[in-house]
Amino acid sequence: MSNAAQRLDALLKPDLEALKARSLFRLRQLVDGPQGAEIQFDGRRCLNFSSNDYLGLAGHPALRAAVRQALDMYGTGSGASHLITGHTRAHAEFEAELAEFVQRPRALLFSTGYMANLGVAGALLGRGDRMLADRLCHASLLDACRYSGARFSRYPHAQADAPQWRRIQSGANTLVVTDGVFSMDGDMAPLPALARACETAGAFLMVDDAHGFGVLGAHGRGSLEHFGLDMRQVPILMATLGKALGGFGAFVAGSEALVETLIQRARTYIYTTATPACVAEAGRAALRLVQAEDWRRTHLKQLIQRFRLGAAQLKLPVLESSTAIQPLLLGDAERALSVSESLRERGLLALAIRPPTVPAGSARLRITLTAAHSGQHVDRLLEALTEVMSNAN
Repeated sequence: MSNAAQRLDALLKPDLEALKARSLFRLRQLVDGPQGAEIQFDGRRCLNFSSNDYLGLAGHPALRAAVRQALDMYGTGSGASHLITGHTRAHAEFEAELAEFVQRPRALLFSTGYMANLGVAGALLGRGDRMLADRLCHASLLDACRYSGARFSRYPHAQADAPQWRRIQSGANTLVVTDGVFSMDGDMAPLPALARACETAGAFLMVDDAHGFGVLGAHGRGSLEHFGLDMRQVPILMATLGKALGGFGAFVAGSEALVETLIQRARTYIYTTATPACVAEAGRAALRLVQAEDWRRTHLKQLIQRFRLGAAQLKLPVLESSTAIQPLLLGDAERALSVSESLRERGLLALAIRPPTVPAGSARLRITLTAAHSGQHVDRLLEALTEVMSNAN
């Protein structure tokens, strides 16, 4: 009898070696301690410009205290799915608070943004329906298109007047999906134009606001608040809780009928264990801070402006972005790794993003700024980039 493990390894190893040869092999590094402006990364203290902790809440004492109190009340695990015995008062109250915050009738917690996106598409669409996605949508939205069973196509990035829109057929349910803030480029989707195009085509617009929620808008409600849109234009809102809110999980917000349909039909909600109640309590604490401490968003905006001004003066190849995501375009994967490693040698963490996460030839450093940074941190990054980039050219 042949050795199945050896046969499997023989099948897999050539692909792994090919990834290494093309500088596309990914490695996990160990982090010791909490998230923050500085972290202990792979045994070295680094100034951290690779985190999505946009408001600096992931290590906040209020979130830690909320988790400790919830552990005493609920224990460590939820024990079952939301529809069995896993739906606690903490979950219910957090959903109500999220709904009130984003000004929608209902909100529904999911374990991850990935599961939320798949759940929405699977619950609302099937054969005969259509999905239309921005070409640079997050992988979870593209996988949701495939998972739904609906016919789907992709329109050129941020183009609400692309030819693909004319393929929308009357009589078929069509869901248009987009990021609010694109995770690798940092630019914002043209949501008002997309909303108008959906209204004209009779389609429904869904926004994945993972990187806008908590950060954009006068009150931190995200991309929709930034553009002055509400549920009439964007009936389906998804946002994550592990970025600006410093916790874990995601939610979908919309009408009563939408949320009830997801409870009944979304397989990624029905058939998975609920997140622990302590995670929900941490989210509630974070949401209170988002509403009470608007200085975090103000400070972050100032840091973004400071970085972009410095980058322009230094003629650094930074993509156009007004958000906390500031991509430094380097093109070649090997070069991106080299620049990232040179920064690490100087005590700064800005990790390289390579294909297939980004298109071939567009490898970059995905520099992210957070409210935990100071102006001096940004200046130090700019100084290091000046030196490293001059050596790399």
